[in-house]
Amino acid sequence: MPLAIEVKDLVKKYKNANGKEAVRGVSFSIEEGESFGFLGPNGAGKTTTIDILCTLLDQTSGTARVNGFDTLEDPHGVRSSIGLVFQEMTLDNELTAYENLKFHSYLYNMERRLSETRIDEMLEVVGLTERKGDFVKTFSGGMKRRLEIARGLLHRPKVLFLDEPTLGLDPQTRRSVWGFIDELRRRHGNTVFMTTHYMDEAESCDRIAIIDEGRIIALDTPNVLKRSLRGDTIYLNTTDDDRAAVELKEIFSLDVKRLEGDGGLALIVESGEKFIPRLLNDLSVDVLSVNLKRPTLDDVFLHMTGKEIRDARVSNSTENARSVNRRFSRR
Repeated sequence: MPLAIEVKDLVKKYKNANGKEAVRGVSFSIEEGESFGFLGPNGAGKTTTIDILCTLLDQTSGTARVNGFDTLEDPHGVRSSIGLVFQEMTLDNELTAYENLKFHSYLYNMERRLSETRIDEMLEVVGLTERKGDFVKTFSGGMKRRLEIARGLLHRPKVLFLDEPTLGLDPQTRRSVWGFIDELRRRHGNTVFMTTHYMDEAESCDRIAIIDEGRIIALDTPNVLKRSLRGDTIYLNTTDDDRAAVELKEIFSLDVKRLEGDGGLALIVESGEKFIPRLLNDLSVDVLSVNLKRPTLDDVFLHMTGKEIRDARVSNSTENARSVNRRFSRR
């Protein structure tokens, strides 16, 4: 199967006081027509890797090819064959919905009749047909999000990069958008490279890569990743989580994760329903709450990174929007 994306030994160092490596020797490949999920906590190198693949950023070393085009040697070739749907709003508020899409069709040299057909089709998919002639500045945040998605899909890119594309959308619109994307893949073999904090969306991916501290720490199908945990996850809150963590390690030899946000502990055990009575009996601190969960992708993410996927999601909308516009204008 031909490769849509091929990354080898990718490194990105930033020129600051400590010469930090944001990406540290990342390698992976994605086949044509594959749906690929890319997950990672804030600061893991996820955004840097995506920016390199989309030619928004140059790597320090290593190679990256998208649709056969080298990101350094032929950035125009890469851009002509990809679509981008970012979290942040990059629409022109002073144009109508139709004008935003029409301008996009000019950028990709779409034939006039085709562009008109596609514009109508995409507005229908995202439920904005009746607002076709309205200025974007009158749209709600959710409507703008839907128009961003319509724009990214308008030219039928071979590789579609989706950075939390359905963030803030209602469930019905989310289903409609993913239904259309799946239909595109079936008809045209498009490759989808996505990030998301909705685990039901990640579940639909053919494969998922988890990146942390600049390195890919896991890459496989959702089912294989879940089976890798080999146990159930127990979420625990006590009157003294620090003491509980020490005792769980000393008494049961368990690797305990401290949760961010509301706090608490997470641990993985076999036969969780049998372990809980022992837990309640042997801990010296009072247990305030205990919950048992079968392995999910959320648990995989927590186990691999020590963070929950929703805590890891950080919006950098303003900076990312400036970065996109600035970098695209330079080349």
